[in-house]
Amino acid sequence: MISFNKCRLLLSVLSLFMAVTAVSAQELYCNVQVSAQKIQGSNREIFQSMQRDIYEFMNSMVWTDNVFSFSEKIECNLLINLDEQLSADEFRGTLQVQLSRPVYNTTYESTVLNFVDNNLQFRYIEFQTIDWNPNAFTNNLASVLAYYAYLVIGMDFDSFSPMGGTPYFQVAEKIVQNAQNAPEPGWKPYDGSRNRNRYWLVKNILNDEYAGVRQFVYHYHIRGLDKLESDRTLARAEIYESLRRLQEVYRRRPDPFMYYLTLVIEAKTNEMVLIYTPAFPEEKNRVVQILVEIDPANEAKYQLILTTTG
Repeated sequence: MISFNKCRLLLSVLSLFMAVTAVSAQELYCNVQVSAQKIQGSNREIFQSMQRDIYEFMNSMVWTDNVFSFSEKIECNLLINLDEQLSADEFRGTLQVQLSRPVYNTTYESTVLNFVDNNLQFRYIEFQTIDWNPNAFTNNLASVLAYYAYLVIGMDFDSFSPMGGTPYFQVAEKIVQNAQNAPEPGWKPYDGSRNRNRYWLVKNILNDEYAGVRQFVYHYHIRGLDKLESDRTLARAEIYESLRRLQEVYRRRPDPFMYYLTLVIEAKTNEMVLIYTPAFPEEKNRVVQILVEIDPANEAKYQLILTTTG
């Protein structure tokens, strides 16, 4: 029989364990999906192992010095589409990265980032641990995953505090620097089409000339989206002011290689239509004018703001 005092001790230890495990050092809640439908072969288990190992790598690694409760973890998705198996252990394909952020006082999740890296190539050996060294390039899969882990964390922090993601973007930049002699594509200035690669993405983010894009990310979410539930008119006005920051960057550097600005506004295109469809006509006109200027590829979508009533 266990004595009353021993029971109390066990309950105290259990309570302490639960309290400690409720707060975790791991920052990410990352969903991972590996699709290899284009690759023929009988050993399909390797792709299940790959998905499991990448999931463990992203979610078990401690990326920062911050402590997150489970509800505070940063939710993201990695969708890996493998197109070719170059050898027994080498693969080529694409990687889609998605990041969402909760909006205050709602159940709505706002897309912060949604883009595809077309330069994915890596070696993977089943049952071999994915090891990453923050101070050196060891293998491409680990470096790519670590790069996007820090990119996602940086963008999430930027959406909650002004330039809050800087230390994490700097780590991503160091990963790029360490990978300059890597044989795999995506790390060097001229890899990929129109310079849409890992090198230019983090280069844009940390370039002071594009600081207005990062200011937009903070202003749009904190003063705009997070206020929509309590005061829609004020929130839309604040979002308009945040868009003017993007317009200033675009006019100063109307460069087709402004990779970061393009990704940020693409993530918000459909959301903008939903937010401003019920706005006043004058407000609609002002917003559409900016959106069409900085994102002409999506002009047809923005015109829906003018032609649709909320």
